[in-house]
Amino acid sequence: MIRFDAFTKTWPDGTRALSDISLEIPRGQFCVILGPSGAGKSTLLRAVNGLVRPTHGSVAIDGIVLTPATERALRKRMAMVHQHFNLSERLSVASNVLAGLLPVVSTWRALLGWFKPEHRARACQLLAGVELSPEHLKRRAGALSGGQQQRVGVARAFINAPEIVLADEPVASLDPKISRDILTLIRDTARACNATVLCSMHQIDLAREFADRVIGMRDGRVVFDGPPHAFTDARVAELYHGARWEDDPETQPPLDAAGSRTYLKIA
Repeated sequence: MIRFDAFTKTWPDGTRALSDISLEIPRGQFCVILGPSGAGKSTLLRAVNGLVRPTHGSVAIDGIVLTPATERALRKRMAMVHQHFNLSERLSVASNVLAGLLPVVSTWRALLGWFKPEHRARACQLLAGVELSPEHLKRRAGALSGGQQQRVGVARAFINAPEIVLADEPVASLDPKISRDILTLIRDTARACNATVLCSMHQIDLAREFADRVIGMRDGRVVFDGPPHAFTDARVAELYHGARWEDDPETQPPLDAAGSRTYLKIA
């Protein structure tokens, strides 16, 4: 389980990126984070793997608070899927997938390509799972299409059987059909290993289709938290257009009939 406890991040120039975030995300949940640009979605994801440290508050994984002393061990339990794929384009597809083992394999073994047979077998299995044929194994990653590169990114993310997958705008540069294919791969692969997925995106329709839970963010705060069916067009409008904070943003509204909480009201 991921737990944010009053997590606040203020940048050195005084800009508050995240304000008093308190959330619990259970194991196995596909949680989508929505919100306008600058809402704090990527910062929230980066807080989970320690790339963003809190000014106040904390984030914990299964009760272990993320600190400089614990982050190395906790990061071994996580993986990322990036918006721009983040592949080494000169390396082969197989090498890129095996790079996902770097948290648990020594750097010198990785540089020499000394991976165990079971690691290579796992890479082949995952590539087949993301619908890339064996002929792709030796192809340079840079020679693939965008959709194929993201499939490689998904295979790389799951090679170490992570407990948490952080997907930061994973389909932002892909067309609608390929976007659905990629999100299906992430969801189904995560379900197979009971991994938690925390995914930021802008596509409302895809969030409604794939998420178990939608979290809406605005100005560094959580302003909606509920099931996809409760994220109605009216709530989309509140999140993205003309909304203002309640007089007391620290007062948590009760669950409504749809099973969600709304923290904003139309101005």
